[in-house]
Amino acid sequence: MAEAHQAVGFRPSTTSDGAEMELSAPVLQEIYLSGLRSWKRHLSRFWNDFLTGVFPASPLSWLFLFSAIQLAWFLQLDPSLGLMEKIKELLPDWGGEHHRLRGVLAAALFASCLWGALIFTLHVALRLLLSYHGWLLEPHGAMSSPTKTWLALVRIFSGRKTMLFSYQRSLPRQPVPSVQDTVRKYLESVRPILSDEDFDWTSVLAQEFLRLQASLLQWYLQLKSWWASNYVSDWWEEFVYLRSRHPLMVNSNYYMMDFLYVTPTPVQAARAGNAVHALLLYRHRLNRQEILPTLLMGMRPLCSAQYEKIFNTTRIPGIPKDHIRHLRDSRHVAVFHRGRFFRVGTHSQSGLLSPRALEQQFQRILDDPSPACPQEEHLAALTAAPRDVWAQVRSSLKIQAKDALEAVEGAAFFVSLDSEPAGLTREDPAASLDAYARALLAGRGHDRWFDKSFTLIVFSNGKLGLSVEHSWADCPISGHMWEFTLATECFQLGYSADGHCKGHPESSLPQPQRLHWDLPEKIRLSISLALRGAKTLSGNIDCHVFPFSHFGKSFIKRCHLSSDSFIQVALQLAHFRDRGEFCLTYESTMTRLFLEGRTETVRSCTREACNFVRAMEDKEKTEPQRRALFRLAVEKHQALLKAAMSGQGVDRHLFALNIVSEFLHLRSPFLDQVHSEQWPLATSQIPVQQIHLFDVHNYPDYVSSGGGFGPADDHGYGVSYIFMGDDTVTFHISSKKSSTKTDSHRLGQHIEDALLDVASLFQDGQRPKPRCRGLQEEHTGHRGGSLPCHRMGSRAPTKSTNF
Repeated sequence: MAEAHQAVGFRPSTTSDGAEMELSAPVLQEIYLSGLRSWKRHLSRFWNDFLTGVFPASPLSWLFLFSAIQLAWFLQLDPSLGLMEKIKELLPDWGGEHHRLRGVLAAALFASCLWGALIFTLHVALRLLLSYHGWLLEPHGAMSSPTKTWLALVRIFSGRKTMLFSYQRSLPRQPVPSVQDTVRKYLESVRPILSDEDFDWTSVLAQEFLRLQASLLQWYLQLKSWWASNYVSDWWEEFVYLRSRHPLMVNSNYYMMDFLYVTPTPVQAARAGNAVHALLLYRHRLNRQEILPTLLMGMRPLCSAQYEKIFNTTRIPGIPKDHIRHLRDSRHVAVFHRGRFFRVGTHSQSGLLSPRALEQQFQRILDDPSPACPQEEHLAALTAAPRDVWAQVRSSLKIQAKDALEAVEGAAFFVSLDSEPAGLTREDPAASLDAYARALLAGRGHDRWFDKSFTLIVFSNGKLGLSVEHSWADCPISGHMWEFTLATECFQLGYSADGHCKGHPESSLPQPQRLHWDLPEKIRLSISLALRGAKTLSGNIDCHVFPFSHFGKSFIKRCHLSSDSFIQVALQLAHFRDRGEFCLTYESTMTRLFLEGRTETVRSCTREACNFVRAMEDKEKTEPQRRALFRLAVEKHQALLKAAMSGQGVDRHLFALNIVSEFLHLRSPFLDQVHSEQWPLATSQIPVQQIHLFDVHNYPDYVSSGGGFGPADDHGYGVSYIFMGDDTVTFHISSKKSSTKTDSHRLGQHIEDALLDVASLFQDGQRPKPRCRGLQEEHTGHRGGSLPCHRMGSRAPTKSTNF
C-alpha cells in the first residue's frame, strides 16, 4: 500500500538533507550480518521453533517411537540392527545394577536420532513440495493431474493439526531471478511510456549494465540468498522504511475503516471497550498460535513471520535510521483524549478485563474534566515530524519524561478517543466519507502516535478505524487482525439494548493513570514546529472514498475474468482519461509464498493494457475488438501477477542489485535511472481473508469497507479497493491538493465511468445499473436480535478468557 511512496523516496546514498552518505560496510560483512539477524530471529523464537521444528510430527510422537522400541526390545527384537548395542558400549559403565538404565538410555538416544531423521526427511519433502508453483500458473478453476497429486502429498506431509507458525521451517527461500530476465521484463514494462529515443537510450544503459556490473552484483545476491532467510526483505525493511527520513504521516502509514453503513453502538466508550477486548483476544490467540496459517487458494501456506510484531511494537526514531522495538508482552494501552495521555491497564489479577470493565475505564477518561498541560496536547505531532528531528527531540524527552514516554512506547497499542463524529451522514454522504478517510489517515496531526504499530481510533459517535505504521508488516496482516476485531466485537461480544457492553462494571478498578510530561522550552518549540508541518501535510491531502455498487466480483466471475485484473485494466482507462497519458503503475502483491517474504511490484501499465485503452478511445473500434483486447490485457496482468508472487518480479531484484552496488561503490547509470522513476499511480487491493466471519448474503452491511494510503508522487494518485460482498467495490483515492494535475474526485468519476464502459462490453453495450445502495446514511445496529451472531460459532471466544 503506502510502500510505493517509500520506494519512490528510497535513496540509499543520500541523507534527509540531500548530502551524500557512504555505505561503508563491506558487502560481505553486510551479507554476514543479514544471515546473523536471521539466526537471531530463529533463536528468539525458541519455543515456536521447537513446536514448528517437529512439525508435522509432535513431541508425543517421540514418546510413541521410544515406547515402540522398548516394546520391541522386550520381545527380544532389535529394530536398530545393532546400533543400540554400540550406543550402550559408548555409555559410561555404572556397574551391574545400572545395566538396565544403560539400555533405556541407549533406546532413548536411538529413538531421538531416528525421530530427528524422520522429521528432517519430512521437512525436506515438504519444502520440496512447497517449492512447486505449477498450480499458480494454471487457468483459474482448472487443476491438472500433477497439481492434484501435489496437493494430496502436501496434505499428507502437513499433518492434521496446524498452528500459525507450523510451516515456517518448511517454506522455501525466495529465489533470486535471472538478471537477464529481470532486465528484459523491465524494458518491456517501460516501453509503453517511453518515446522511441528514450527507450533506445535505456536499452543501451541496460546492455552496458549486463555487460559490466550485473554478474558481480548477482553473485553477491546468490550468496546472500544461501546464507540469509530472504535475500531482499531485511534490506527492504531497512532502506525503504527505517532509513527513510520522511514523516510517517501520509507518507508511510495507511488506514483501515469500520463497517460502511453500520455502527453497532453510538456509545463511544462501549465501542472502545469491545474493540480493545477483541484486539487483546486476538493477541491471546496469536501468542498461543491458535490462528490458522493463511492458505493461498486453500492450498498453499503463506509465511506467518509478520504476525509476530502486531502488538507491543513501536518504531523508535534514530539517526541515520530508525529501529523497531518489540516487547514480549504488555498489559496496558496508551490512550489519548482531548490533549491528555492516559495509561489504562488491560488485565487484573484474574486475567483480561471484561469489555464492560474496559468501557468503564474509557468512560472515566471521557468524563475527566482536567485540562491538558501546556504543549501536551500537541506532543504527538512530533511523531509526524521528519525522523531526524523527532529522533533528536526524543533524546531529550527520554530524559525529561522517561516514565510517560515508556508508558506510550511500551503499550500494547495506542488508542485515540476522538471528540468528533465520523462516518456517513445524511446531509452530505460523499463529503462525510472523505472526511472520515482523512481523519483516519492524518487526523489533526497531533492526535495519533504514528510510531506505534497501530492506533485504534474511536470517534465520538462510536465509529472505529485504524491508523497503521507500515515498516513492521504489510496490509494483509493488519487486515486479518481487523476482520477478526470487527466480527468479534460486533457479533460475538455484542452490546446490550442500551448500547453498552454486556456485563457489569467493576467498581474496584483503579482510575486510569494520567501521564505527566515535563517539557522544557526547547522541546515546546520543536512541538510547535512539528505541529505546523503536520497540519500542512494533513491539510494538503485530498481523500475520496466511494462505493461502486453497479456490480462486483460476482459479475466479473461470470465473465470468466480475474477480479483484480479487471479493476487494474479499468484503472488504466480511467487514469488515461484523467491525465491524457500512460504512466508507471505500482500494484503491490505479496511474496509470502517464501520464508520472510513481503511484497513485490506488479507493473500494471502493460502494452496490452495500453492497446485496450486506445481501442476504447477510438470510435472506429468495434465492441468485439475491444473485448478481445481487454481479455488480452487481463491475461497479461494475470501473468505478471503470478510471476511476481512466485518470486520472478522485477523491482525487488533491481532494488537488491542497487543496494549491493552501493555497498561496492559500483555506480550503474542503469540502476540510477531505475530508482529515479516516479509512480504517478500507486494501487493496491485489500483482500478479504476471513469471509467465514461475516454473512455477506444475509447481512451485507456488516463488511469492512477497506482502507487507503497517501499518494506515492506529489503529482500522482494512491488508489486502493476492496470487494465488499459480491456486488460492491469500494475505492479509496488520495492525491495532493497542491498539485494542479490531480483531483481525487475527478479520478473517482473516471473510475466509475471506466468500469461501466468495460462492463458494457460484456452486456451488449448496456451499462449495468446499481444492484445495491451507494452512499446512504449509516444506521446503528446494536439491536440485540438483528446481528448474525450465529455466524461466529466456535470461531471466536464466547466469553472473556483469563490470561
